[in-house]
Amino acid sequence: MKIIEKFRDKINGYLSAFDRMIIKGHILQLFSDSGKRYFLAQEGVLLKDFGEYAEKATKSIRASIEDMVEQTGRPLIYLNSSKVSKEGTAQDVLKREPVEEGLICVVSVLEMGHSVEIRKNKETQKLELKNGVRKCLHYYFYYLDKEFGFMHVKLQSWIPFGIQVYVNGREYISKQLDKTGISYKKYDNSFTQIDNIEAAQKISDDFTGKKLDGMLNHFAKQVNPFINRIKEVLGHDYYWCMEQCEYATDVMFNNRRDLESVYMDFVQHGIVNFKFDDVMTFMGRKMHPAFSGEIVSDVKRRPFGVRIKHRMKENSIKMYDKYSVLRVETTINNPREFKIFKKSTEEGKPDKWVPMGKSISNLYRYAEVSKAANKRYLDAVALADLKGDCIEEIEKLCNRIEKGNRTFSGFNPMSEQTELLFRAVLNGGNHINGFTNASIRKIIFPDAFDDDKKTRDKVTRILAKLKAFSLISKIPRSFRYKITAKGVRIITATLSIKNTTMPIAMKSA
Repeated sequence: MKIIEKFRDKINGYLSAFDRMIIKGHILQLFSDSGKRYFLAQEGVLLKDFGEYAEKATKSIRASIEDMVEQTGRPLIYLNSSKVSKEGTAQDVLKREPVEEGLICVVSVLEMGHSVEIRKNKETQKLELKNGVRKCLHYYFYYLDKEFGFMHVKLQSWIPFGIQVYVNGREYISKQLDKTGISYKKYDNSFTQIDNIEAAQKISDDFTGKKLDGMLNHFAKQVNPFINRIKEVLGHDYYWCMEQCEYATDVMFNNRRDLESVYMDFVQHGIVNFKFDDVMTFMGRKMHPAFSGEIVSDVKRRPFGVRIKHRMKENSIKMYDKYSVLRVETTINNPREFKIFKKSTEEGKPDKWVPMGKSISNLYRYAEVSKAANKRYLDAVALADLKGDCIEEIEKLCNRIEKGNRTFSGFNPMSEQTELLFRAVLNGGNHINGFTNASIRKIIFPDAFDDDKKTRDKVTRILAKLKAFSLISKIPRSFRYKITAKGVRIITATLSIKNTTMPIAMKSA
C-alpha cells in the first residue's frame, strides 16, 4: 500500500480483519404461511390453541435458562429498561465475578420482536396465522469463549425464536495468537503491535463462514432447547445471515506522536478532496445514471479523536484514530450493492456475477470487497499534503536559538511580516538561481531606496536569521542564497496552516 511505502519509518505494520459482526438466525419455514401451518399440524395444534402452545414453548425456554444459570452459578439479571447497556452490565459482572471461560451472565429485558400471532379475518370470520411484532422477553447470553473471546447470543423467547449472535474478529485473532504463543499489544479492540504480523494476517484470512457456522449452531442449541424439536419436524434449524459486518484495516504506527503528525492532514484531505464519485470508487462502484440513493460524508469530533465517514446508501467507509492505530473500516449492511460470482447449477447456462446475499457462506466475499475498499481509501489519503509532520519544527521556529556567539529571536508564523518574508523566499524563481539581499529587499521593503544602508543591513540580519534556522543556505563563492529542503517543507506548511487550516477551523468553531 502507498501509505506503508510513504511512511515506512513511522509504521510497524498493518492488519486487515473482521471487526464487529452481527449475525441473525431465522427459521425460514416459520415466516411462510404454509410452513407455519405444516409445523402446527405436525405438532397436532389447532389454530385456536396456538396461544397456549406458544406460551408453553416460551415457558420451557425460560425453565431451561433458569436451569443453566443455576448449574453454572452465573447470575440472571432482569433489566427494567432496554436503554440500559447490556454489555456494560455483563462487563460489571465479569469484574465482580471473573471467569476464565464460559458463561458470564444472562441478561433479560422486554423488547419488541417479530412474532407469530393468531388473528381473526373480519371477512371470512376464520382464524389466521400472521407475522406481527410484539413485546416479549429477550435473553442476552454473555460468554468468554475459548475461540471468540467476549461475545453474546440474543434469543427471543416467543415464536419464531429469532436469534442474534455478536462476535468480534479481533477477539478471535487474540485467542488464536494466545494459542500459538505470539506476543502482541492491544488498545481497546485494536492491535498496536504484533510480533508476527504475517501469522496474524493468515489467521484473519483463514476465518471463513464454515468456521462460523459450526459455532453458531453450537450456541443455538445451548440457548434454545426447542430448536431440536423444530429441526425434527421441519428438517431445518436456523438459517444464518449477516445483519451487519465491519471489516477494518489497522495501520499500526510506532507511537501516538507519529500518528498525530499526519492524521489531521489525512482528515483534512478527505474533507476537501473526496467527492461522491471518489466514495463510489472506494466502494468498488462506478457512477451510473441509474444509481439512486444518498452519498453523504461527515466529520465527527469525539473525546478521543476525530472520525471521518462516507456513507453510500446503507453501507459506509470511515477512518478514525485509536491511540497509535489508524483504522479504515468498511461496514456492509446491504450486501446487494455488491456482486458475487456464482457458478451456474444448470447445464448450458453461463456462470455470472449476481448481487451478493446475506448468507454467511458469502463471508469470504464480504472480506474481499471490504479489504479492497480499505486499501483504495488508504492509498487515497496517502496523497495528502502533510503539514502536521512539520508542527514540531514550526514550534521550534518560534523559539529563540543560539548560533555561534549570536542569539536569534524566533519567528512569529502568524504575522503578516513573516508571511511576506516566507513568500519572498519561497518564490519559484529563487529555486533556479537563488536570491540576493537586493531581491528580497524589493519585496519586503518595496518603498525603500536601493542604496538605503539601514534597510540593507536589516535584510542582512533577516537572512542571517533564516540561515541560523536552516531555512536557507549560502551558495558558495557568491552573494546568493537558496532555500533548503527543510525550508521548503516548513515554510510551505506554515503558509498552508495560516491561510487554509486556521480559517477553516475558525469557521467550524
